[in-house]
Amino acid sequence: MSVSGALNFRDVGGLRAGDGVTRHGVLLRSGHLARLDADGAAVLRGLGVRRIVDLRSGEEVASEPSRVDLIGSSELETVRAPLFAGSTASFFDADVTLESMYRTILAEGSQAIVAAVQTIARHAPVLVHCTVGKDRTGVTVALALAAAGVDEDEIVADYARTEASLPERRNARVLAYLRSAHPEARNLEALATRSPAPVMRELLAEIDREHGGAAAFLRTHGLDADDLQRLREVLVAREG
Repeated sequence: MSVSGALNFRDVGGLRAGDGVTRHGVLLRSGHLARLDADGAAVLRGLGVRRIVDLRSGEEVASEPSRVDLIGSSELETVRAPLFAGSTASFFDADVTLESMYRTILAEGSQAIVAAVQTIARHAPVLVHCTVGKDRTGVTVALALAAAGVDEDEIVADYARTEASLPERRNARVLAYLRSAHPEARNLEALATRSPAPVMRELLAEIDREHGGAAAFLRTHGLDADDLQRLREVLVAREG
């Protein structure tokens, strides 16, 4: 399934979760919706999306406002849950690694992640997005899936799918711009275009070591027990 004007869109249904499988049409993910067109809006309307969680900063939203008005649903609401206080440009300026960026997301964005997961639990179908749908969306969706009991290999594979979903022409254009602005940087390609499976696998392992798992991380940072249980029931259909 594709949504015209929404980069890197996909449904995370069909993932193994112990003795169950994630439901289709419950949790959707993508890049920003600033180029959403009428056809793409019609697809989202047909999916019955009730909430859109926008993980972008205020600066990003102002620069590229979402075209959710095209969806035309009176039940649709956007939940702002910015994961960066400022612009993503700071990560390119600092030339950080993906691993470092993801640790920053966990350390500084826990409340936004909890808000996103709570929205998924209470208001599905939900679309979660940032700018590209790779890093902030990737970490948030991975935590939601892990807390719901989805198998680690499935979470890692879903995260890794982004790399193949980004158009080559888009990547070349973005990298050319970034290299002109940061000629000495070493991590631009990874930050802008890559979603390596080992990075997500290590992040999940780190969450297990330091927080006792995704569910414990979310509970520690404000997700209540009822919402955690609701998340599992909403996302996962048990077999048999």
